Amino acid sequence: MKNKLKNKVAIITGASSGIGLAIAKLLFKNGVKIYNISRATFEADEIIKSYECDVNNTEKIKEIVEEIYEKERRIDIFINNAGFGIAGAVENASKENIYKLVDTNLSAVIALSSLIIPYLKESKGNIINISSVGAVIPLPFQATYSATKAGVEIFSRALANEVKPFKIKVTAILPGDTKTGFTQNRIVENTEGNKDYQKIVENSIKKVEKDEQTGKSPDSVAKVVVKILKRKNPPLRKTVGFAYKLVVFLPRILPTKLVNFIVRKLYC
Repeated sequence: MKNKLKNKVAIITGASSGIGLAIAKLLFKNGVKIYNISRATFEADEIIKSYECDVNNTEKIKEIVEEIYEKERRIDIFINNAGFGIAGAVENASKENIYKLVDTNLSAVIALSSLIIPYLKESKGNIINISSVGAVIPLPFQATYSATKAGVEIFSRALANEVKPFKIKVTAILPGDTKTGFTQNRIVENTEGNKDYQKIVENSIKKVEKDEQTGKSPDSVAKVVVKILKRKNPPLRKTVGFAYKLVVFLPRILPTKLVNFIVRKLYC
């Protein structure tokens, strides 16, 4: 069978670790040339050519993309993967952290998609945006994070209609709990001095962290991404894992208030 991905060029944000790195490695095995853009220092090798840059630095990324295009003369795949998490009560959230999270997880996805579309018009390529099951089942004490991931999914669906005439495909990927460094890198808002939340936030975060660290490997997400990129007509949204497909289906058959009650019982 012909390998549909061989010799294609992919740019991935945040491919220095976790889900992004797993996607990069599997795409490489399928013959794709990989370019990573990430804030973290990353020792590039023969698999991944890496640029160190914050995803919010749109002007610098524009220069990087132009450089990649000048070298390769094509860009086929763009994967918006970079992101991080914040946990804690909204009442305790700092404005700095809120804006930083929204900028990285949502605003950068929109800005970089805008930047890459002209290149994908030529190749009739793909945009993959990494969202989360939390976009559909929002978690308490991760309200802002859940909001950004919901925004990513909604943006992806709207964008898909805009670029369909140019045969550009857009898919939002919704991973569930995945065992990566994301857990350790999550910012936890300070609850000291606010006894209303301290214990409940601690217990909720412990539950989330346990679920993540016993969750699926990032390779499971990578396999889904590669399958989607091989499809002629990929879905608008793809949830990773059978159990999470059932979870995401719940709001379709149960009242919203009941779903929220179940989530509260699990995480509050």
